[in-house]
Amino acid sequence: MNILFLHGWQSTPGGLKPTYLKNHGHTVRNPALPDHDFDLAVSIAQAVYNRHRPEVVVGSSRGGAVAMNMDAGDASLVLLCPAWKTWGTANTVKPGTTILHSRADETVPFADSEELVRNSDLPPGALVEVGTEHRLADEGALAMMLRAVESIVRP
Repeated sequence: MNILFLHGWQSTPGGLKPTYLKNHGHTVRNPALPDHDFDLAVSIAQAVYNRHRPEVVVGSSRGGAVAMNMDAGDASLVLLCPAWKTWGTANTVKPGTTILHSRADETVPFADSEELVRNSDLPPGALVEVGTEHRLADEGALAMMLRAVESIVRP
């Protein structure tokens, strides 16, 4: 599967999560997004999306907010602890979005994802409680991210 992975604030391309997806046979585009210019981060993500037309956009934390504020076309969204209340203006996501979040997240409150599900009229199952902290770097969280990506059914 062709994936656009958008990293979080103060993170870099090639981290644990995009590498995990790549190591499981997926093509992963993972552009460097600037920390201090959100609009430029969205523009960079949009350009990569437009060029490669991924089937899935995975956004982690601030990268989740980037994903919400770009035009992801017909790509499905998998958001990891999305920091949508901190960055950007989008406060809803499209149908079919999956959100993974740890209730023990010390950076982005779990309640923010519950609110996002309500705002977007997503079914309760769209929000999956997983992981032991914000980074979602434990094996269970990584496996759930992979499952969410691989469950995307393309026509």
